Amino acid sequence: MAEFECRLKKYRQMKELTQEQLAEKVGVRRETIMRLEKAQYNPSLKLAIDISRVVEAPIEEIFIF
Repeated sequence: MAEFECRLKKYRQMKELTQEQLAEKVGVRRETIMRLEKAQYNPSLKLAIDISRVVEAPIEEIFIF
């Protein structure tokens, strides 16, 4: 299976957002953001798009498969 890398933490911190703030903006729990940042969870397409819009970065720069 292909490796999954998530650079969400870097982009979230650049926007000065906490995990809780980002979670609220995209409609998920903080635990989901935490698991994404640890590359323990693959986001749905909708969640990936929502996150990319909030942190203003392309999906393919945040989530690498």
